Amino acid sequence: MAVTADEITVPDLTDEERQVLARSLLEWGGPAHCTDALAVAMDFGSAADLFEEARRLRLLIKEDRPLTRRDWRRALVSFEIVFASDVFGSGWDWSATTGRSDEETIRLLRSVQRKIARAARIHEI
Repeated sequence: MAVTADEITVPDLTDEERQVLARSLLEWGGPAHCTDALAVAMDFGSAADLFEEARRLRLLIKEDRPLTRRDWRRALVSFEIVFASDVFGSGWDWSATTGRSDEETIRLLRSVQRKIARAARIHEI
């Protein structure tokens, strides 16, 4: 798979950070409930598109492959929502379905936010 000019690697993500980010995308197929409107707000075409893209993004993230700035932003915002929201995301079920405590997850989330923002400049998109 050839890397395009707008694809970016976040080289300092730890294995644990990649694992939790990839796992957060899997949550959309479990306890989380995404509507088309929410998927569009996260920059996916629809809920079905989110599910399809989540499979692709999970694989790339787990393999430490480059993503576009847009894909980094979509992966991050979906992590933020699926972790924190009890209405749309995993919310209270997060620790039961992922095996990670809220405290551990928020520590990892904050680290992932900083690293992705720094490497991919996602706030500039």
